[in-house]
Amino acid sequence: MHSLRSTLLACLMAAAAALAHAQDGTIYPLAAPAEPRAIPLGTGGVENQPASESWFRQWGQPMARNITAATLTPFLPAPGKGNGAAVLVAPGGGFRWLALNHEGWAVAQALADKGIAAFVLKYRLQPTPESLDGFKQSMDRMFAAAGSSDGNPRSLVPDLSNQLADAEAAYALIHARAKEWGVDTKRLGMMGFSAGAGLTMHSTLNSKTMKLAFIGPIYGGMGPVSVPKDAPPMFNVIAADDFLFRGQFGVVKSWFDAGRPVEFHLFQNGGHGFGLGYPGNTANGWFPLFLNWLDVNGFLKSRPAP
Repeated sequence: MHSLRSTLLACLMAAAAALAHAQDGTIYPLAAPAEPRAIPLGTGGVENQPASESWFRQWGQPMARNITAATLTPFLPAPGKGNGAAVLVAPGGGFRWLALNHEGWAVAQALADKGIAAFVLKYRLQPTPESLDGFKQSMDRMFAAAGSSDGNPRSLVPDLSNQLADAEAAYALIHARAKEWGVDTKRLGMMGFSAGAGLTMHSTLNSKTMKLAFIGPIYGGMGPVSVPKDAPPMFNVIAADDFLFRGQFGVVKSWFDAGRPVEFHLFQNGGHGFGLGYPGNTANGWFPLFLNWLDVNGFLKSRPAP
């Protein structure tokens, strides 16, 4: 658990650093977009929540914070185009906000376009101040505390009980409606970005109900973890200029040492938070590699019954 908390802390610090150091990433208020396909998961609220859910825009992308009610949004292939594979997608944001478009909806749509059913998990978050100014100040303080040499940064890692419960409820819902949604539950995996990668790893190592077929932590923490004997195959991606990387290969080595299937791509550049990719960096190439990995490992075609 110690190594996993270190991994989650890395995700949290990465998100905080991105906000604290992005001087050109001005935050603007944003009206909440319509989410007509979002299905409430009914997992409860958030204790000591001072504000209701609100949205903001940064770097041209919509973000949500103070999420108190988890939902699941399906992105299904066109009729007759599905191959039965499915992915639960967890966006990132340091467990304080969610990058729901470029690490959620856009990724899910890209998967659906390739015949893979995708489901965006809008999970509950840690409370943040109601005003945008208060939000920015709270994140600055959190980042300063995380970088303090005499502080206890592990205390900044939130209890992920809510987030795990949300992931488990989403997984159960996909199973319950698998026939309707054209999902082969034996080919249901999970991928996440930054903090969402941390939640993917946390779910893999701690859930008693989720039996994931594969996982894809994308620019998540790289610290070592204790890998169970039946851990799912892992596809892992990070950029060399991501401050989360720092020359670490711990989680990849953990999977390798445990004898579990693992594929790892270290891209020359891309920074942190590149989603599907931005022009001008090599990390743009990760998504086709992921599709090929799924295909080669047999996740894109049905398997005969034993």
